[in-house]
Amino acid sequence: MFQYKKEDISKTLNMAWPAMLESFFAAFAGLVDSLMVSSLGYHAVAAVGLTTQPKFLGLALFIAANVAISALVARRNGEGKKREANQIFATFLIFIVAASIMLSVLLVVFADPIIRLCGSEELTHDSAVLYFRIIMGGMIFNVIQMGVNSAQRGAGNTRITMRTNLVSNTVNILFNYLLIQGHFGFPALGIRGAALATVLGTVVSSIMSVMSVWKEDNFISIPYLLKEKIMPSLEALKNIIKVGYSVFAEQVLMRIGFMLTAIMAADQGTSAMAAHQVGMNIMGLSFSFGDGLQATAVALIGYSLGAKQPEQAKQYGKTCRMIGGVISVILAAIYFGGAGALMRLFFEEEEIVSIGVSIMHVIIFVVILQIAQVIYMGCLRGAGDTLYTAIASTVSVTIMRTLGSYFFGYILNMGITGIWFGVIADQLSRFILANIRFRQGKWTEIKI
Repeated sequence: MFQYKKEDISKTLNMAWPAMLESFFAAFAGLVDSLMVSSLGYHAVAAVGLTTQPKFLGLALFIAANVAISALVARRNGEGKKREANQIFATFLIFIVAASIMLSVLLVVFADPIIRLCGSEELTHDSAVLYFRIIMGGMIFNVIQMGVNSAQRGAGNTRITMRTNLVSNTVNILFNYLLIQGHFGFPALGIRGAALATVLGTVVSSIMSVMSVWKEDNFISIPYLLKEKIMPSLEALKNIIKVGYSVFAEQVLMRIGFMLTAIMAADQGTSAMAAHQVGMNIMGLSFSFGDGLQATAVALIGYSLGAKQPEQAKQYGKTCRMIGGVISVILAAIYFGGAGALMRLFFEEEEIVSIGVSIMHVIIFVVILQIAQVIYMGCLRGAGDTLYTAIASTVSVTIMRTLGSYFFGYILNMGITGIWFGVIADQLSRFILANIRFRQGKWTEIKI
């Protein structure tokens, strides 16, 4: 029988708590965003919700690149190859900056048809387009901070990324307060103010992230790059593509699945869409714990495999999963008892609160599966088993979630609650597929 080692639990928790806190406050900032925007009316919450999936679809390329840089840096760290790690980082940085500028221009120009495709109504369309244009216009700052933080996570520096995100989210919340309703002499900009606050937060975090790699003794270091005259290389780009291409395909197909679900939610009406958006924000809180443990698993597993210790890699994966299981049970209990109170923070309309509570009751089951599958998927990605995770996510999100949401929401006529049953189908599928792959152990033999 498998036994958890005290030293493994201690090391995992020591690395995981900053990553979980970082991810939690990012999700919490999104929840506070929705709470502050709700002061403009439930239609404003729905408008912001319409931009979520196209925003993440626009970021799909960079999310894939971030997975690649984190896994590669962790592996090179385990191998003790600082020069190679920094060459990969230099190549990665140039690639994401150039790509973000081009994508930003395209998304701003085509914002109107993109938001219309997402199911906007007359009440929400103009506000959603305005919010989307501002957010995607400033995406370069978000891309830089995510990219540098992913490299730092791969090197095991989770506390640095925690600090940058805490400051970023604090700036975001502060300027939400100043700019949405207008306080202390600042103009009341409404939804425009919410978008500007988000961009200002990413500007601050991008500066802090770059400063965090401005120390020569760091494993990832810009002064080291300059001193050693390390240049980007085609070989480094090939390594990034090798690990990241399947994650990119996974992200695109997943986002299509998420977008189809969001379109179905929008089709239920503005009230249902508003409740759905808050439900997604709350689910993001539970995801944040899995995401923090996933980042920890990537760093520990990548290091262990680089150091030729596959059994230790498995040990870390199981330890992360155990910690995640405890957290998921606690969250499920909180969501069960506090569903009504949470929804009343956002809405005065009892009809919307009632819709939100029914969504929260579904989220109780989602959270148990979600944290587990996120950790298992992180273990596989950290080892470079990204093709399998891409296939598993495509089957689960693009197919199972979409068909499940349509079946329960439309054929069984369960409305927005039925659409969330589709989310359960997706999470269950991902959990089963990731669990099977992890237990097989073949991922420990992959070379990257």
